[in-house]
Amino acid sequence: MQNDIAARRGERGLSQAQLAQALGVSRQTVISIEKGRFDPSLPLAFRLASLFGAQIEEIFRPDE
Repeated sequence: MQNDIAARRGERGLSQAQLAQALGVSRQTVISIEKGRFDPSLPLAFRLASLFGAQIEEIFRPDE
């Protein structure tokens, strides 16, 4: 699954560690999600969307 979390995080001036802390996950989890190696659980996807003020579908897109 593709996502634009790294870009959204950068726009807000957040480090990976800061985003991880806000979400209650490890920095490694944030890295894995940003690189598309790990698809977040639905509750985590909702937390990400809420944090960025977006819909889940705006952040995550299926692989082409």
